[in-house]
Amino acid sequence: MTSGLEPGLLSQPNKIEAAERQFSKDVKAGLSAYPKKLSSKYLYDKTGDALFQQIMQLPEYYLTKSELDIFQNKTADLASTIGKGPFDLIELGAGDGSKTIHLLRFLTERTTEFTFMPIDISGNILACLTNQLIAQMPEISIRCLEGDYFDMLDEAVKISKHRKVVLMLGGNIGNMNKDEATAFCRNLFQRLSPGDMVIMGFDLKKNPATILKAYDDSQRITAAFNLNLLHRINRELGANFNLDQFEHYQTYDPISGDCKSYLVSKEKQQVKQGENVYLFEKDEVIFMEVSRKFAPAEIEELALTSGFVCSNFIFDSKGWFSDVVWEVPAY
Repeated sequence: MTSGLEPGLLSQPNKIEAAERQFSKDVKAGLSAYPKKLSSKYLYDKTGDALFQQIMQLPEYYLTKSELDIFQNKTADLASTIGKGPFDLIELGAGDGSKTIHLLRFLTERTTEFTFMPIDISGNILACLTNQLIAQMPEISIRCLEGDYFDMLDEAVKISKHRKVVLMLGGNIGNMNKDEATAFCRNLFQRLSPGDMVIMGFDLKKNPATILKAYDDSQRITAAFNLNLLHRINRELGANFNLDQFEHYQTYDPISGDCKSYLVSKEKQQVKQGENVYLFEKDEVIFMEVSRKFAPAEIEELALTSGFVCSNFIFDSKGWFSDVVWEVPAY
């Protein structure tokens, strides 16, 4: 059994400094653009993580519950789809592994030969995940990779010649626009070999009211989650956003499937951040995030344009979410 982080991939002070510089650069570019925008990847600081944990517990927020339903109740279907070992089970953005653990336990109990390779940018999360999994499944083979998805996927291909099964859960593909999603999936395809497989989570189009409530909850936790990014910019970059002068606004277009979050300036105002001054008109918006919803035909089209063959849909009990199986065809 191999465990722990891949040597040479541990966090370093210069890595943290580079991340801070990139944060500052991205904020300046986004707030200088028209329309203004901020990258959703910066929503997840310590406070943002805690708020998102609260969001996932909200009765309106069905996404996490729907995919957990699949991993808890259709574990055998997932395992049957993956097939026999040996293989490397690679999870992009592993996080706390709360869904994946059900599949890992199922495979381990059946003595399937596989190595779990979680990928995450947070070394701390990977260390916690490793300790948790080894405590519950001492026999598991785990090899953590800290870094960006594609860099670490390249590393995983170098480490092992076994068949690759890549997990991308949570509907995260929906946080990309159509062109970004296609480019991402093509990059993923190019790193895999015939016989390899991707299991990707997709939030499906459904009653528009159900979707809108999930992102505009009555307790306003989602609003606090988005506003927290302005607080983070104040704290880390020395800006002077007045959070009381911005409010959360959510939209959903049932045709395109785009569920978009904005922050709206309540008044004409200016915000300073170092030498930078950003002017806001009354009712001007900052685009924060998109979470696209898909029809099955759109998922099949995305697979095809990326080079994959879409071979199976595994749905939750309500038919609201699907973990979709894509395969790399043999030519």
